[in-house]
Amino acid sequence: MLLRRYLPFLEWARSYDRATLASDLLAAAIVTIMLIPQSLAYALLAGLPPQVGLYASMAPLVAYALFGTSRALAVGPVAVISLMTAAAIGRVAEPGSSDYISAALALAVLSGLILLALGLFRLGALANFLSHPVISGFIFASSLLIAASQLKHILGVDADGHTLVEIAPALAARIADADALTLLIGLASLAFLFWARTGLKPLLVTVGIGPRSADLLSRLGPIAAVVAAIGATTLFDLDATGVAVVGAIPHGLPPLTPPRIEPQLWAQLAGPAALISIIGFVESVSVAQTLAAKKRQRIDSDQELIALGASNLAAGFTGGYPVTGGFARSVVNFDAGARTPAASAFTAAGILLAALYLTPFLQRLPQATLAATIIVAVLSLVDARALGRVWRYSKSDFAAMAATIGGTLSFGVEAGVLAGVILSLVLHIRRTSYPHTAVVGQAPGTEHFRNMERHKVVVSPEVLTLRVDESLYFANARYLEDRIYKLIAERPTVKHFVLMCPAVNEIDASGLEALESINERLKDAGVTFHLSEVKGPVMDRLQRSHFLERLTGRVFLTQFGAMSILAPELTRRTLTAKPEPQFLAERKGLVR
Repeated sequence: MLLRRYLPFLEWARSYDRATLASDLLAAAIVTIMLIPQSLAYALLAGLPPQVGLYASMAPLVAYALFGTSRALAVGPVAVISLMTAAAIGRVAEPGSSDYISAALALAVLSGLILLALGLFRLGALANFLSHPVISGFIFASSLLIAASQLKHILGVDADGHTLVEIAPALAARIADADALTLLIGLASLAFLFWARTGLKPLLVTVGIGPRSADLLSRLGPIAAVVAAIGATTLFDLDATGVAVVGAIPHGLPPLTPPRIEPQLWAQLAGPAALISIIGFVESVSVAQTLAAKKRQRIDSDQELIALGASNLAAGFTGGYPVTGGFARSVVNFDAGARTPAASAFTAAGILLAALYLTPFLQRLPQATLAATIIVAVLSLVDARALGRVWRYSKSDFAAMAATIGGTLSFGVEAGVLAGVILSLVLHIRRTSYPHTAVVGQAPGTEHFRNMERHKVVVSPEVLTLRVDESLYFANARYLEDRIYKLIAERPTVKHFVLMCPAVNEIDASGLEALESINERLKDAGVTFHLSEVKGPVMDRLQRSHFLERLTGRVFLTQFGAMSILAPELTRRTLTAKPEPQFLAERKGLVR
């Protein structure tokens, strides 16, 4: 049982048959064709030799097939992680040097160890600190940053930088030196790839190809662009005229590359590795859960951490760099009919064959074409309308998103994510420090109690009920006290105060002290303090204190029960009164 928990392949391998094998082989063939140019392009984005992208697409896929719980997720190099890799190792080594490659290996191993530790201790929930607005803002900004970083290859100029603030001036200063042929290849590749995403599928459907097959074929547009670019370069000998090409790619098996144990280097990479691990996990598990839901399958988040950890360790020991589950290749894998993670293992075998036999044909591939595939891929992730949606829904969430975007574009990926996370936490604390509270009254003709500022309700001059819509903890305890004292001071006829707690999930020590203080202050003012609708776990903790013994009033199961005791005549008259239309609808289940 323990083996099946940590080795999920033992479960699906028992029912593996010929039909499943055929489906997995077909999916693997399609994903392999797609992955070859992607792997080269993302290695270029990370500032690494192109073969490193191929190496990172072999052993990690096999490791995920053994440990992963998703039937369709395809791991490997992705744009965002490649950008973060370049930013991390660019600080500790010179791009193009052997130390740069060593740092990439160490980063992959560190990421793998962090992910494994999180998985073994079942700490997948830590990723929840990256809120959806922060993730959306990060993807938005990093996509723009990646696209900007690839413009130098489209123009055929040198323009370095890790942020938009650095890249934009560098490009502007060198734009006059752009190589005309390189620019032509880059623009032609961009135009074709953008058209392939939107116009190729309808064209294929009109010529009689089925919608599903047309969709899969349209996703292989980058292959056509690569073949055409290599053909043009070879035919016209464009690399001899100054067009930058990939160059010689070593062919053969991935090397065994145990990372160098350098404490200083590992200490410098620990922070970036943790960030890469968490962001990679969030991206991967989101894709895996989306695809699993379509087939009513289940994803184990903690086991996914272990699987991604094993994949990154495999990358680090076989000449690769950090990897995660990719959206595009996983969707293609799913649509192509992959039934089990064995499809990933077959894909790794396909990439291995490409590394052994196809690399000589790729050496004349223009870098501008690879840059175009990256630009088109990442710009598809940009959702500008999300900014408007978040702004309309929540200004605080928009602030976190804006901080992430601004920080990423101005100071780099790590600064952007940290800015978004910190601001999200600060805004959350601020929001819960001033919780929503409402003075409630009984809705005529019902047993329901609603906010008197929103509904026509009946209140008793002698009973004041305040509903608090937040857990009570150190940050909002004083605010609640001040709110209650102010309400009591404004209502001299009040004899009973009821704190209605349907939304209170926890009361910490500071919250308990506040309740004790409220009880004593109200007692001195001649007002009896009651509680209503207290949840079971909260009640259990209160019973472990002396608060309930000193409480001047009672704890009522429901607010209606409290009012039936404290103001029985008014409650009965209100119950028999004609209800408002919205409460008639609520009785019928139309309004919640």
